[in-house]
Amino acid sequence: MYNVDVSLIKMITNHYWLKHDKIVNKEQHKGKLFFDKYERIDSPLSRSIMSDYSNGKIIVAHSLINERDKVENIVFDYNGRNTEKFWHRAQLMLREEGFLNFTAYESKTPGHLHLYVHKGHTTLNEAHQLAKTLSAKLSQKLPREWKMFPNPDIPREFNILNLPMKIYEKERGSSWARHM
Repeated sequence: MYNVDVSLIKMITNHYWLKHDKIVNKEQHKGKLFFDKYERIDSPLSRSIMSDYSNGKIIVAHSLINERDKVENIVFDYNGRNTEKFWHRAQLMLREEGFLNFTAYESKTPGHLHLYVHKGHTTLNEAHQLAKTLSAKLSQKLPREWKMFPNPDIPREFNILNLPMKIYEKERGSSWARHM
């Protein structure tokens, strides 16, 4: 049974992406050729599909950009070796920038985190700019071992992430502010 609290990230659930073993689509974007192994399934992302994912039967991803070009979350896709240090530095930087709601999830790969920064209805251009700014600020403190989403350098269909497996840490509200 899939029991990860994904309500914290306002995931787009009117469709999902199913990974295949073979290339489903080739797409040209900004002079580069991208090979896609994910197929868009235009049916709701249900609990049974999420359960199949957590049981390892299928690999499922969710979109970060909705059909109206709005983004709910800016995401750090961390692939480094020191998750504790990344989480500590990232949360300090996010608090400093005024972000109060963010959640880090573990993926199937050990040491791999998806840090969702809950921004709310943000236009796609604003989300691209914000992702670039947050990444630049964090890279002043840490070696860059992450990708940012949404990313303007990849096709829109590639701005997807596999479903999270487990909550790593979460930050909610301004309860920390009294200690500053």
